[in-house]
Amino acid sequence: MAERDHCPQSFAIGHSTSSEDIAAVKNLFQAYTKWLNLDLTFQGFADELASLPGKYALPKGALLLARSTATTEAIGCVALRPLGSDGCCEMKRLYVSPDGRGLGLGKALAEAVIDEARRMGYKAIRLDTLPSMGAARALYKGLGFVEIDAYYESLLEGTIYLELEL
Repeated sequence: MAERDHCPQSFAIGHSTSSEDIAAVKNLFQAYTKWLNLDLTFQGFADELASLPGKYALPKGALLLARSTATTEAIGCVALRPLGSDGCCEMKRLYVSPDGRGLGLGKALAEAVIDEARRMGYKAIRLDTLPSMGAARALYKGLGFVEIDAYYESLLEGTIYLELEL
């Protein structure tokens, strides 16, 4: 895993390639949904977990995992998948565990997945978020994301759709 400039002594972000990495991402995804306190059945979440890396697989997707450089504990993740055929992709499941918070890891993961999207040649990256996720929304705004019309129908009331042109 390559270390990022943000906190070079605190964490390393890399592609999830081993079965150990995939298991760690699965655990973080489950912690994410527990933290959200939402049922993501309508998004096919159980199938997503069972088939990881699934739609996040290289070469058109990415499944990034952050580990503590001190303990090697998995402390954050983010995923990228293609969206249709219009050159857009989608950022999914950005999550930082309680042990990884306060290190700038959320921003580092978001920047890493944006870099991946650019490297893969996507023209824009989209995501959805909720009104209750104020810190995430502030992060996305700071990275240049702008609100757009819905690009899919969500069953979650108040879903906010964002896009960053690459």
